[in-house]
Amino acid sequence: MQSTALAPEVPPPLVLDPTEEAPRLARRFLAERFAEWGITDDYVGRLVVCELVTNAWRHGEGPIVVRVFRDERDGRPVVEVWDAGEGRPVIQAEDHAAISGRGLLLVAELVHDWGVRPLNEGGKVTWAALR
Repeated sequence: MQSTALAPEVPPPLVLDPTEEAPRLARRFLAERFAEWGITDDYVGRLVVCELVTNAWRHGEGPIVVRVFRDERDGRPVVEVWDAGEGRPVIQAEDHAAISGRGLLLVAELVHDWGVRPLNEGGKVTWAALR
């Protein structure tokens, strides 16, 4: 009989309405996942999920889907934020006079890697692999 390895269990996603409450709910969701995994320092994770969800709320379309899981290759926590908007987030040039627009620059500095990929059904997923 052939042995079949089971894929690691991926926690269910959080589906949010695109409102000002979405970032707070996403931070709580991430903190709960990290607590389940015994990760006590969730500061960077909460900052990253807040920034990605805020971008989806302000610039995306439709419901926001948040997934937090561990990469099966290296165990790093990964944050994914999906929305139906076609626009792609980009790091803006540094502007010290601006009152917004620095979030992705900060995320890029704090994470192991990040990116954006299109979804087959339309929209995009913005992801970040934490350190």
